Amino acid sequence: MQTLMRFDGKVCLVTGSGSQSGIGFAAAAIIGRLGGKLAITATTERIYDRAEELRAEGVEATGYIADLMDRRQVLSLVKAVLAKYGRIDILVNNAGMTQVGSPEKFTPFAELDAADWDLDISRNLTTCFNVTRTVLPQMIESGYGRIVNVSSTTGPISSNPGEAGYSAAKAAMVGMSRSIAIEVAKHSITINNVAPGWIETGSQTEKEAAAGLNTPLGRSGRPEEIGHLIAFLASEQASYITGQLFVADGGNALQEYKGPRELYY
Repeated sequence: MQTLMRFDGKVCLVTGSGSQSGIGFAAAAIIGRLGGKLAITATTERIYDRAEELRAEGVEATGYIADLMDRRQVLSLVKAVLAKYGRIDILVNNAGMTQVGSPEKFTPFAELDAADWDLDISRNLTTCFNVTRTVLPQMIESGYGRIVNVSSTTGPISSNPGEAGYSAAKAAMVGMSRSIAIEVAKHSITINNVAPGWIETGSQTEKEAAAGLNTPLGRSGRPEEIGHLIAFLASEQASYITGQLFVADGGNALQEYKGPRELYY
């Protein structure tokens, strides 16, 4: 019986991996270093740089450009990965929140434009639907699969002003995966969700960094800390876990008081 987590022979598709300091790339790197073959995606050519960085470490990795809000591009992406690797064993749905050239907006709900709502849902929920729906039949046919969705504490656990669309999308991602989990369990396929809190990525704002300092652990999380959780849920060792939400927020959701610790603790 294998006791150490390995991904030898497994093909893993990780979306939203273009940022060198992002969760998607961190998760991909961990899985690749543990033997997995990687197909990584982003919306710009920087994904080719990420793939080259992984190959320089001896990881088998291929970069693909795709806008996952476009179902035709998703179909082309999955076909290309299957043509190269023959199958997809692991899917990490990390794409969402921000996109190069299209930053996240923070608008009060009473002022929210319908187009911005639609974009929030499309970018943070429909991308996950599009890729999962396209990959899942092949997993069912092969009788194996691991799907890990990167949700958020924003939506399923808590929220922030101006993030109604994002919150709705991330909460819906969890609900969608619970239904999928029941349907595909008989095919040895699991699907789980990771809910990061304040994470020190390249897109973290000054306000978000300050919020990270006021968690019980007193800091923001590192992308690789979320990456290790994703890797575990994507492993064979996580075979009896499905339909769950795993919060990784430094204990932030536990505390009622979230201000400067010197005023309370």
